[in-house]
Amino acid sequence: MGRKGRSKSKSKKFSWWKILIVIFGVLLLTVSGIAIYLISNVRSTVNNHLHTDIESIDTAVTKKKLNNKDPLNILLLGVDERENDRGRSDTMIILTLDPDNEKMQMVSIPRDTEAEIIGDGRVTRMNHAYAYGGSDMAVDTVESFLDIEIDYFTRVNMEGLSQLVNSVDGITVHNNRAFQYDGYQFPQGQLQLTGEESLAYVRMRKEDPQGDLGRNERQRQVIQGVIDKGASLNMISKVGDVMDVLGDNVSTNMDFKALRKLATNYSGARKETVTYQMSGSSKTSSGMYLIEMPNEEIEKTHDMIENFGS
Repeated sequence: MGRKGRSKSKSKKFSWWKILIVIFGVLLLTVSGIAIYLISNVRSTVNNHLHTDIESIDTAVTKKKLNNKDPLNILLLGVDERENDRGRSDTMIILTLDPDNEKMQMVSIPRDTEAEIIGDGRVTRMNHAYAYGGSDMAVDTVESFLDIEIDYFTRVNMEGLSQLVNSVDGITVHNNRAFQYDGYQFPQGQLQLTGEESLAYVRMRKEDPQGDLGRNERQRQVIQGVIDKGASLNMISKVGDVMDVLGDNVSTNMDFKALRKLATNYSGARKETVTYQMSGSSKTSSGMYLIEMPNEEIEKTHDMIENFGS
């Protein structure tokens, strides 16, 4: 399978698409070229279908930071939500945007990290917070664990990843390790993936020697694949399909006005990306596999987030 080269076009009309994937993983920041023609439909989708407020985030404080162009922390939750099951947040990334220094930081928290679930009291896997109390409890738990302030959250249903890939007519990835999962074969090398294949590709974990680290890498590959494909297509004809996917699978406390300010004032942050994966020691408690984070790792991560850009 041959990999298609990334489009080298730097046209501003495609910048919104790249901002979409890099900043939210799947959420559009719809403010440039193409969005101008569809602004009313996009605004309606964001405000009426994607937007939801949660009590754990002080919107007044966030709006002040947004207006001042201060660094912002966005919690990205990738939820494997299925029929009659709220699911758990299998992906938790804290995205910090620093507009002054034109860079952003992505800190991944392993799903099995041992933590107290704020508002529930149990000490268990951190990804259980979403299952117990939705996005509100997930935000509270992450804030307490790292002693940081979350300004925005974005929850993406992983099923929507399949639909998003299909909306750009499939993607190309480079697979570093041959494996099979959910009836699909994934040989090593360049692969052309449909949406259904992409979802299976990112869900496999147990056969990967790297576990969650390997799965997180495949998630990033799929996201990059959507970036590459999106930049090479005439997205005017695709915006409707993409917005339908987002409306069905994404929720965030950002309204359209906030999204436009982010895309206008924080778009430079995509020029440099710093990534970090928290790591700890494995343990078993009552038959449950957990990752115990040492205090030094928690403090280090806290400092990385709080001092980013300073």
